[in-house]
Amino acid sequence: MTKQYCLEVTGDFACFTRPEMKVERVSYDVMTPSAARAIFEAILWKPAIRWNVHKIEVLSPIRWINLRRNEVGQVISTRNVQTAMNQGAGNLALNIEDERQQRAGLFLRDVIYRLHASFELQDDSRHTHRFPHLNANGDDDGSENSVIKFQRMFERRASKGQCFNQPYLGCREFSADFRLVDPISEPSQCHAELHGRRELGWMLYDLDYRDPANPSPLFFQAELIDGVVNVPDWNSGEVRG
Repeated sequence: MTKQYCLEVTGDFACFTRPEMKVERVSYDVMTPSAARAIFEAILWKPAIRWNVHKIEVLSPIRWINLRRNEVGQVISTRNVQTAMNQGAGNLALNIEDERQQRAGLFLRDVIYRLHASFELQDDSRHTHRFPHLNANGDDDGSENSVIKFQRMFERRASKGQCFNQPYLGCREFSADFRLVDPISEPSQCHAELHGRRELGWMLYDLDYRDPANPSPLFFQAELIDGVVNVPDWNSGEVRG
């Protein structure tokens, strides 16, 4: 396991949609591990590494808001995209006015989280052709170890607020601000409303992409204990498909 990092993430709104809700969007009470992983990947993503989320701290009381939003009820047809790729021309337009749908949602507001995660090198030889400077063991062919290199890259980017794409809180329109913190020098404080144990039920953990054509969802039994959700390892028995 590599060095563990802590990001403090804030936002005005958040929506970590429950998959059992078919029409209206209803958020989980707290951020899901997959959403936390996406924030770390927005700062540093490489095919050779995989981020593992260990803990999610909730620093602000859980507050809700009802919003009605305009959404697009359709995506561009895959067949049209394939035709355009094969023929060099095609209909890739989507008339928003015809496909607009108005939906209500139950979202979180004024959220503050601290996300604890570390990355591990993927032990897959398929990554070596993408990283010719890495040997079969995933180590740098030069004097610097690749783990140290990736750590320095993340620390540099996170401390400067750099990211490949804007991190968001469940929905892309709910952008998030982040900063790299040292939990030892800046210890977190549990809000009075979050003291105690709260059962959150089955929560989405992530998607299993071992079959890329048919990814399957994974769930775990989540508990909020004094404002903290401890996330099990992805290969743990607590994570179920």
